[in-house]
Formats: sequence, structure tokens, C-alpha cells
Amino acid sequence: MNLNRIVIVGALSIAIGSLAIKAVGADLSRYQLLITSVRTGDTEVFVVNPGTGDAINLTRSPKSEDRYPCWSPDGKQVAFVSDRNGGANLFVADANGRNVRQITRTASVCYMPSWQRTEQGERIVFGMHGDRAEMAIIDPDGANLKMLGEGHDPTLSPDGTRICYTGDVPGGVSVFVMHIDGSQKRRIVGETSKVGATFPNWSPDSKQIVYSYPVGGALELFVIDADGRNNHQLTRLGRVSTPAAWSPDGKWISFRSTDERYWSDPARMKAVYSQKPADKRPVWVIHPDGSDPQLVETLHYQCAMDGSRASWRPETTPAGAAGH
Repeated sequence: MNLNRIVIVGALSIAIGSLAIKAVGADLSRYQLLITSVRTGDTEVFVVNPGTGDAINLTRSPKSEDRYPCWSPDGKQVAFVSDRNGGANLFVADANGRNVRQITRTASVCYMPSWQRTEQGERIVFGMHGDRAEMAIIDPDGANLKMLGEGHDPTLSPDGTRICYTGDVPGGVSVFVMHIDGSQKRRIVGETSKVGATFPNWSPDSKQIVYSYPVGGALELFVIDADGRNNHQLTRLGRVSTPAAWSPDGKWISFRSTDERYWSDPARMKAVYSQKPADKRPVWVIHPDGSDPQLVETLHYQCAMDGSRASWRPETTPAGAAGH
């Protein structure tokens, strides 16, 4: 056997592998993601370039928990949930972290906002957990709060007309779609999940929905048409993969991935949140056709323990390095 040939082929393989890695990095470097991180010791909201790792802390609020960030439709503002003033309320800030203002004042726990343009102007849809799990809609300035009925994890479609959400059904939960005013509720996934953490979310053209459902002991990503057709499994990682978010150009889906559903056990959840394992719940990406699932190395460590999405900045704002 020719040793020189082995060395040359081996070197060529390494070079090709390096080029492939760089190509993926170059692809992701044109994006920006809103993520939550525990690198400061608290859960804070950061904007991160997933290709280069450049990161800016937007919330900078020690001794508080800041979670569930999302972008405004033009990418110039962000919404997030914080307990900085007592309770878990909804806040809005400029995309550089300035001009922070609180827009809800409720004893219920607010979570998972989504912000889109609608026929009535810009609206934010979010979940509110108090005596029961409810959904709500509000103007970005805090006006016109309206309850939309019972449900979990509501997400407003990019075309501003519909909301997908997790609804209670006998024996568990499933995925539903309704009109933005809370009417015309319709179940689109026939199977029932007994474990939750479904977190449905829209494709950028509002035609498909990505969500998480149990497969054995894992939670895998699935994609379904908004009318309930063409339901199919996207990931086969054997891990707990949730929640997900579609990139605005439709090329990638980001998702958080961990090795256990620690939030299902109060004692275990308390331990994980306290210990903050560095690589417990990193960010992954995958193409919408199920190809090329991969860990985002720049977001491998110090992501928060919470269920925040890694949310992509809208394409209406040029994507460069974080903070530019």
C-alpha cells in the first residue's frame, strides 16, 4: 500500500472537510439570532451572529430573568419577558437594548411573544399563564390588550392573519390554528402528545408549521402544512428538540436541543436551572427538508436553560455582525 497516497488522500479529505465547515459558517454569518444566555450568571437576551460568534447583551439586567425574545417585523425592536419589576411581564426595547418599556402589568406569567404586521397594524401575540393557560394579543405600545381564549404557545403568522398554538385535548395536547381574532379554531395534528413542549411556529410564507412531538422518549421536530396536510418528521436525533424557528429566507430552521425533559420534574428543573450546565441546551440548525442537522458551535455553550427560541432577525434589516 502506498503510504504517500494515504497521506495525500487523508490531507485532501481534511481540507475538504475544513472547506465544508467554513462554507456553513459563512452561510450562517449573514444572519443574526436572538438567544438567551447565562454567561453573566443571570438569564439575559443576546443578539448573536451564529457564524462569527459576535454577541451583544441587550437586556443587561442583573438579578432578573429575561426570556422569550422576538424581533419586531422590521428588526428594529425586540420584545421579551422579564421579572425585573416583579412578575413575568412583557417588555419592548430598541434592537440595541435601549429605550426599554414595560407593556403589560399582570400577575399572570407572560411568555413566548411573536410580533407581526396585521391589517390592524403591528400586534404582539403571547401566552399568559395564571389560573388557566390563555392567549392574548396587544399593541407594541401596550394598548388594546385582548384575550383570545385558552391555549398555550401562540405564534402569529408572518402574514398577520392566523395564530398557531398548542391546545388541550383529551389525554394531552395537540397543534391548532385559529384566526387572529381567536375565532375559527381548528386542530391540524391528529395525534396527541402527552408531554407538551410542542411550541408550533410558522414558515416565513405562512404555509407550513414546525412543531415538536414525542417519538419514543425523544421530542423530534415535525413539519405540517397549515391546513393539516403533509405531516412529516424532520429530525431523527433521539434528543429533546424544542422549540424551533424558521429563518426569514426559508433556508434554515433553528432549534434548541437537550438530553432530557428536565422541566417535567420540578426537582430536576430546579437543579438544572441552579447548576446551569454549560452545554445543556445549545442551538442547532437544520434545513427544512431535514438535511444537514448540526450544532451551532458558537452557541454550543452558555445558552440558557429556558425554552426560548433562537429567533432570526428579519431580512428587512441588513444582517451584519452583532451590534452593527
